[in-house]
Amino acid sequence: MGLRASLHRWLFRVSGPEAPPIVLGQRRIFVLPTRFGLALALTLLIMLLTSINYTLSLGFALTFLIGSVAWISIHHAFRNLVGLSITPGRADAVFCGNPAQFGVVLSNPALRERQGLILFPTGTPDTPGDRQRFDIAACGSTSQIVRIPTGHRGWISLPRLTLETRHPLGLIRAWSLFQPDARCLVYPAPEQDGPPLPVGGPAAAGLGGKGHGQDDFAGLRHHQPSDAPRHVAWKAVARGGPWRTKEFDGSGARHVHIHWAHLPAGMGLEARLARLTRWVLEADRAGIDYGLSLPGADIPPGRGTAHRHACLTRLALFG
Repeated sequence: MGLRASLHRWLFRVSGPEAPPIVLGQRRIFVLPTRFGLALALTLLIMLLTSINYTLSLGFALTFLIGSVAWISIHHAFRNLVGLSITPGRADAVFCGNPAQFGVVLSNPALRERQGLILFPTGTPDTPGDRQRFDIAACGSTSQIVRIPTGHRGWISLPRLTLETRHPLGLIRAWSLFQPDARCLVYPAPEQDGPPLPVGGPAAAGLGGKGHGQDDFAGLRHHQPSDAPRHVAWKAVARGGPWRTKEFDGSGARHVHIHWAHLPAGMGLEARLARLTRWVLEADRAGIDYGLSLPGADIPPGRGTAHRHACLTRLALFG
């Protein structure tokens, strides 16, 4: 396996993540005929042998004419890739199970348009219907999205990519391999149909709260048809989440603190992280201040997008 990997790195000149920008020089572009190109080559060979056998002048002319067009298509396929510059784009954090979406920016410094390009992760099944072709205008650029499946939390790196073209006739496939230095953070997947965010005294499972006032937020529960519309957590509904109803009481909490140590002792690591992720999202949707305590890390109460990202990042990288 080591010899094969070394041969692959030497042949395709890609040994790992590359610093941007990545410029496709002539030594990084590979050219081979497609199946259609091989069938045409076999047809031209038969035509040539027939013309020789029967001394057909028109046969010679037609054979060499078609062969010349095919030969020129090799040059055009190669020029369609050479000189392109690749840089990584944005890669926003996602929850485990959702595909990570890496942005890849391709720039064309030449005065000619690049047509019929396809970008996809190397080694994926050949499914042309799922691969969108795109063009790059002369002296222009375009941003493409590469979707990578996620199966675990933490950082996921952008794998090796393939950029190919079969322009202009489909007889020749020219391609290049590269690996931009980019990674995406994968949050733990939130627990499905778990207990709602509990708020109250120290006896609450995993949370502690304090505050006063008869209209203080006390938590979320499953929605009932008889609940008042003004108590519905509309922000959660608008985001496509389940219907929840806000609860208020005099001993409610102006802020909550989510504690790792107060979860049931029998829960596994990933189950704990999934439940804490769910509660962080519910507290964020409710618009209350919340903190997070993990072994070796403590985030004070806060709110907002940056605070939510900080809490979910701690959960994603825990352990």
